[in-house]
Amino acid sequence: MHQLNFLLGLIISTLHGRSPFYLLREGEMVFIRYCHILFNCLIVVVSSLVVAPSFADKPKLQLATIYQSGSDVSAYWVSEKLDGVRGYWDGKQLLTRQGYPITAPQWFIANLPQQPLDGELWIGRGQFDAVSALVRSSPGDNLALWSQQWRQVKYMLFDLPQSSGTFSDRLTQLRSIVSDIDRDWVQLIDQRRLASDTELMAFLEQVVASGGEGLMLHHEDAIYKQGRSSNLLKLKLWQDAEARVIGYEPGKGKYVGMLGALLVETPTGVRFKLGSGFTDQQRKNPPEIGSLVTYKYTGINDNGVPRFASFMRIRRL
Repeated sequence: MHQLNFLLGLIISTLHGRSPFYLLREGEMVFIRYCHILFNCLIVVVSSLVVAPSFADKPKLQLATIYQSGSDVSAYWVSEKLDGVRGYWDGKQLLTRQGYPITAPQWFIANLPQQPLDGELWIGRGQFDAVSALVRSSPGDNLALWSQQWRQVKYMLFDLPQSSGTFSDRLTQLRSIVSDIDRDWVQLIDQRRLASDTELMAFLEQVVASGGEGLMLHHEDAIYKQGRSSNLLKLKLWQDAEARVIGYEPGKGKYVGMLGALLVETPTGVRFKLGSGFTDQQRKNPPEIGSLVTYKYTGINDNGVPRFASFMRIRRL
């Protein structure tokens, strides 16, 4: 599948005038183009049949906006932004941010309350790929091994979606809930108060130097609100976003025969290349056409293109 997508992506990129390195007769090009269209249509149909039911129950989660200098830092609770998988407990089961059910061992969820919880399934700094793979796995034929692997995971709580209180009130409730659950793998993310931008940036540099991703800021008086909220802020040394893969550019030099760059498109229609951040294995088996990828960048240029964009990961959940 990866290799076929890679070849088709290279061909369609050529047809759109990008990096022409295959010279095909016109009839062959038309035939291949129609094959590519039919192939993508098949993927869309099958995907819709498989995943559509999952999106019907997509959790109504609160999402962060980007921190802007000048905010009153003293009015916020500040915590580390963990690089794990968002885990929403609806009172009966764990769900991803997109509403996919998460299969977890019974012992992992046995003591969770009927009250909805919002948190992060986390193994440790720099372990996103490991926790993502585990969350997407199932017991298979080796239940004992799969269950043992889940012993690495902690459910790091940071909010109560259906509580009507302020964030400070919800934090007090969470402390009580975690105490009642009384399991090592269910914890409350450490929240602290800082007095100024200077203290905030110092804490950010400390977290990043230790391998962390960034910081989250919850306004003390904010209620839980579905969607993007100006009362929930994220702060990183760089920004990240998502884009859809629309093509490939071939590798050169030591990357001949592998991926050189992904051609991607943002939700607003901006197209650009992602050429860095890949492992050799990812260059041999690049993300499929149509898949979502997360990239990091530092600002936007005058044409709306992310500056110094670099691949981070495939967005699977």
